[in-house]
Amino acid sequence: MAAVLSGKVALVAGATRGAGRGAAVALGEAGAVVYCTGRTTSGRRSDYDRPETIEETAELVTAAGGTGIAAAVDHREPSEVQTLVQRIDAEQGRLDVLVNDIWGGEDLIEWQTPLWAHDLNAGLRMLRGAVETHLITSHFALPLLIRRPGGLVVEMTDGTRDYNAGHYRVSMSYDLAKNAVLRLAFSQGEELKPSGCSALALTPGWMRSEMMLEHFGVIEANWREAAGTQPHFAAISESPLFVGRAVAALAADPDLHRRTGGSYSSGGLAREYGFTDVDGSQPDCWRYLVEVQESGLPADPTGYR
Repeated sequence: MAAVLSGKVALVAGATRGAGRGAAVALGEAGAVVYCTGRTTSGRRSDYDRPETIEETAELVTAAGGTGIAAAVDHREPSEVQTLVQRIDAEQGRLDVLVNDIWGGEDLIEWQTPLWAHDLNAGLRMLRGAVETHLITSHFALPLLIRRPGGLVVEMTDGTRDYNAGHYRVSMSYDLAKNAVLRLAFSQGEELKPSGCSALALTPGWMRSEMMLEHFGVIEANWREAAGTQPHFAAISESPLFVGRAVAALAADPDLHRRTGGSYSSGGLAREYGFTDVDGSQPDCWRYLVEVQESGLPADPTGYR
């Protein structure tokens, strides 16, 4: 990939794994300097208790062609985020891309459980991790980002605005968290307009995150073997790099500002910008979900990737 973002500086908040790692690596492919934040380091695991580390992500960014910088940050703590932004300012003097990808709520969701039966503390922790962290990070990062026009804030969520408006996301706290992030993108877009910077919401499709691969008992090299367990996953899933390449394409778009406040999917942007997933395909998960899976049709990716 051409180094179209050479000289640009990005902060991927929540880059340890999943969509955050995919975004960091794709920005690296495009030549950016990428600060990769998270709580799990080579020396300490967070309470999330996963093996992936921010150092691994930074190494992948550098191997892809960028400059990866690991920074241990708990985005729930304002002082840590403030110190991070001060460091970026001191070292780079600029910030061009902010990806708010902090989430960490997978183990807190009680699917198909109504609000009154769901663990209250778990639901509140989910909102704190998915919404409060984004507010804290943008509060400290945006003054650096708006120094130059053309800056981009990506609010990573699950589901487009149109899809979520008509679908209950199977848990009240999850539904609220993911829809709140959509609104965060819209609101920041409005506030950033005078500076010539943009904010938008971005969703991957059915993503082959480290946790999802583990759940289905496969790895990235043989993910299609999950067909026996979940045929739709095997038909339409996408790698984390796919949504990452959507971030990189947006950051390189000279007419980006027309998208501010909007809601986009990796598959939809792939058709517009022409980027592909690691296998050369362009999976369009959200259209597939409605037209195939939710319509009760057998798994078949024809016409959707």
